[in-house]
Amino acid sequence: MSATESTLPSQNGNDSGLAAKDPPKRRRALLLVTLLFLAAGLVWLLLWWFVLSLREKTDNAYVGGNQVAISAQVPGTVVAILTDDTQRVEAGQVLVKLDSTDADVRLRQARSALAQAVRQVRQQTSSASGADAQVVSTRLELKKSEADLQRRLPLIAEQAESPEIVQHLRDGVEQARAAVAAAEAQAAAAHASIEGTEIATNPAVEQARANFRAAWVAAQRNAIYAPVSGYVAQRSVQLGNSVQPGQQLMTVVPLHDLWIDANFKENQLRHIRIGQPAKIVTDVYGSGAEYHGKVIGLGAGTGSVFSLLPAQNATGNWIKVVQRVPVRIALDNKDLDQHPLRIGLSTEVTVDITDDKGPVLAPNSTQQPAAETTVYEQMASKADAEAEQIIQANLNGGRSEK
Repeated sequence: MSATESTLPSQNGNDSGLAAKDPPKRRRALLLVTLLFLAAGLVWLLLWWFVLSLREKTDNAYVGGNQVAISAQVPGTVVAILTDDTQRVEAGQVLVKLDSTDADVRLRQARSALAQAVRQVRQQTSSASGADAQVVSTRLELKKSEADLQRRLPLIAEQAESPEIVQHLRDGVEQARAAVAAAEAQAAAAHASIEGTEIATNPAVEQARANFRAAWVAAQRNAIYAPVSGYVAQRSVQLGNSVQPGQQLMTVVPLHDLWIDANFKENQLRHIRIGQPAKIVTDVYGSGAEYHGKVIGLGAGTGSVFSLLPAQNATGNWIKVVQRVPVRIALDNKDLDQHPLRIGLSTEVTVDITDDKGPVLAPNSTQQPAAETTVYEQMASKADAEAEQIIQANLNGGRSEK
């Protein structure tokens, strides 16, 4: 027997010993793997129960905002463009100027008409005062004629006065009465156009004031103002363009008070309510900038309903597709100040649905405007102030220097 052969039994004995020890190791390994899977499943269950089930998340969400279209209010030719795309403008800033030659002529005519109306009413007031004085004068004449007649009547009984003279006195009294009646009628006619009003509130002056106000505003509209503060986009107007009222020239986008339109699937809307907090992450900044907001409303319908060609499911050619409903989320302006956004940017929205007791439909309107501007009110108030200056200048006997 060789040395090699003498060693074989001992090696087989070792192999059988190892084989006897392998099953427990495999069982322990299998048990360990099983425990790991169970632990992972438990962690996932706890994560879903306490976190994921209390969140609704979508990446079909975009930044929304107001797009204020700037258009002409009067026809004209563009002579100046004072801003351009990407530039910031403030509310009340002039964006575009139109040729104001014709408007200036009409404004001068309206200014002169207002001054003339004030002077005419002043003249009518003076004429009415003169008519009142004439009434007083004719009444004195009537009183004098009646007194003369009364003095002469006793003389007729004594035949100390001729009847012709007395008749002449009677005729004089009648003429005086007719003169009084004519003077009173003339005074009434003079007072008809001014009675019950001051010069500044006379209907003729008010009409001239309104015409001046319209001409003043029309002249100012040759300068096109920004109604809100924001950034210019989509400028299409060019020098020399002949523009018409309502023609869009550019757009101003306020990058404050933005919102998110998050399009959730219909099966995600079960627990979404108005007032729930939301966290937003944008693609432009990534996870380094987290925005905070809250749900302020749910859309009244799905996107397909408001499309240009809505699906007609009643035809029978229908395939069920999961619909999405836009949910509007207001953003915190403090976050926007730190990390400005642009409308249309992609975002990822996570809504906390822990508290699902809030309303699904928006409450009654609070009558508060969604947006407003005072630019045009200021324009009208300036027109009224200048009209008042013209009235006062001509009311006091002077003249407007404008």
